[in-house]
Amino acid sequence: MAFFLSSKSLEIILENLGKRYNQNWIFRGLTWTIPAGESLAILGNNGSGKSTLLQMILGSQTGSEGSIRFVDQSEEIPSEKNYRVCSIAAPYLDLFEELSLIENFQFAHQFHSLSCTLNDFLEITGLAAAKERQLKFFSSGMKQRVKLGLALLSTKPVVLLDEPCSNLDAEGMQWYNRMVADYHKNRILIVSSNSDPTEMGFCKTTIDIRNYKNNG
Repeated sequence: MAFFLSSKSLEIILENLGKRYNQNWIFRGLTWTIPAGESLAILGNNGSGKSTLLQMILGSQTGSEGSIRFVDQSEEIPSEKNYRVCSIAAPYLDLFEELSLIENFQFAHQFHSLSCTLNDFLEITGLAAAKERQLKFFSSGMKQRVKLGLALLSTKPVVLLDEPCSNLDAEGMQWYNRMVADYHKNRILIVSSNSDPTEMGFCKTTIDIRNYKNNG
C-alpha cells in the first residue's frame, strides 16, 4: 500500500479517544471524523492537552482509551505507520543546530520528500542570505520559518502545526498565512492554538479540547 499519494481521499477518525496521566484524565470521550482537505483547529489554553492530542494523531504518543484510524479509500493504514503520512512543526521538535540551513534541508529531503528544490525553499522562506549559517546562530523566528517551511512544503497528506505563530513577528505571521494559503492544497491541516485568530482563522472547523474534560 502507498502511504503518500492519496491526499484527496484520506480521512482521520477519532473514536472515543481519551488520554490519562495517572488518575487524571486530560481529555476523554472525543469522537470526530476529519475528512480529506479539512482545516481543523484544536483549541485550548496552555496545559489543556491540545499538543498531546496532536502528538497522538502523529503517533508519537498513545491514547489511554479509544482509537485513531487513518483510512484511505476504505483501506486502513496500520497505526504504526501513521507518522509516515504526517509532517509536523512544533516548539518541542528541534532542528539540527550544528548543521547549516542547506544541510538541514538536505537531511529533511532524504526522509520527508519535500515538494520543492533547495533554491525554491530558500526563496519561499526568505532565508537565502543565511543558507550557509549554522542554525544555532538563527533567531527563534528564523528557526520557526524553517520548521514551518519543512512541514508545509512536504508532500505528506497530513500537516500538523502546533502553535505555529510562536516566535514569529508581524511580518512572519503574514508569511505564515500566505504559506498556508499557497501550500495547504487538498491536505488535512490540523493547527493547535490558544484561539489566536492569526494562527487558525482560516480553519473551517474547531475542536475545543476543554469540552472533553471532567468526563472520568
